Amino acid sequence: MYGNHFYNESTRRYVAVFGTMFNDIEITRKDNAGTAIQKMVVPINYAPMQKMLAKLEQDPNLDAPAMTLPRMSFEISGMTYSAERKLGSLNKTVSGTTSSGTLQTMFSPAPYDIEFQLNIMTKYNEDGMKILEQILPYFKPDCTVSVKTIDAINKYVDIPIVLNSVSQEDTYESDFQTRRALVWTLNFTMKAFFYGPVTEKKRIKFVDVDLYPSLVDSEGGEQITVQVETIPVTATASSTVLESGKQYKIYDFGTSTQADWNTYLTGSSLTGNVYKLGDIFTANGNSIPSFSQVTPVPTNGEEWEYIVQIVDGDGTEDES
Repeated sequence: MYGNHFYNESTRRYVAVFGTMFNDIEITRKDNAGTAIQKMVVPINYAPMQKMLAKLEQDPNLDAPAMTLPRMSFEISGMTYSAERKLGSLNKTVSGTTSSGTLQTMFSPAPYDIEFQLNIMTKYNEDGMKILEQILPYFKPDCTVSVKTIDAINKYVDIPIVLNSVSQEDTYESDFQTRRALVWTLNFTMKAFFYGPVTEKKRIKFVDVDLYPSLVDSEGGEQITVQVETIPVTATASSTVLESGKQYKIYDFGTSTQADWNTYLTGSSLTGNVYKLGDIFTANGNSIPSFSQVTPVPTNGEEWEYIVQIVDGDGTEDES
């Protein structure tokens, strides 16, 4: 839509989250003495209730074993826009790291209520009660789950799931040869969100600002330029030790000489390595030559960590 293709797999995630909530329900059958004689996990799958009942009554593959009860199925029965949960349309979610050099942005999501229907099919009424009583205590009337909605920005959102109603139906209406199925129907509302595309942008490292309404000095206007500059480190007569292992650039020799820098960096003033103004070196933990100046070298594009200086962009001074 609008020439921008994207797919966040939101509906797929919501379906998976809803089914996962009920995929570990177990029931135990006991004898008259109260001893457990059978324990089973109730299977669950995404399918309409009518399809499951039809498969229960007649299996087209006669060689396959008959479908056993109890089991559960669920499906989406509808979606409705939730106007009361709408956020500001221009609100943005921003994510990113300094190492990546990029930012991911995304506008506010659209709130929708997703209607789910959970069907519990059992042969015995007692089995239905055992399953139902493992579900109802967690909905008062809602249960909130955390869903990872967008992978690109690693965004987690708390999604409430509200239990609206519970009803029972007995499908046994035929002769004694027809298999009986007791169906418990639970209707839920998931308060979900649907997100638009994620836009990736590079981090802003340089800004050239023109201050208006006018560039004429007499009218109070002035053109300025924002530049990234580093403040030099000035060595004193006493020991000035730089951060070991960090890179610096020779800004000014001051009263020192090239031989002093050769001694500092190589241990000997007679070596063939001659360091000049503007050369980059790695600090070794010793004191730099007295009264010289060096500037730290930004790493990984982190120029923004250093002082931003505002300079005159048109060569004139603002006299207003």
